[in-house]
Amino acid sequence: MKLGIIIYSDDPETVWNTFRFALKATEEGELVTVFLTGRGVEADTDVLDTGRFEVNELKRRFLAAGGVLLCCGTCSMTLRGKTPVSASKGGLKDMLDIIRDSDRVLTF
Repeated sequence: MKLGIIIYSDDPETVWNTFRFALKATEEGELVTVFLTGRGVEADTDVLDTGRFEVNELKRRFLAAGGVLLCCGTCSMTLRGKTPVSASKGGLKDMLDIIRDSDRVLTF
């Protein structure tokens, strides 16, 4: 199954749990693409890493397992002045493609 996951939250626990789920689905053989938009682009920085929720470690494991990570370039660069670190820069066309091509789309 192809899963599309859109993260728009900058809540560390929410993002951490989302990457836990994305990693599990990838390890189970699902094709998972995560798109960061709005406040969710903070997931591609160190901002959300707390002692309790290590988002970057889960993100690294998700990517190593074959997951795909895209980050809205406009949200990241223009609105927050940050260059995506481990995510590929994407846009609205990429998010639309994820929605069209996925069997299921989840938002967090």
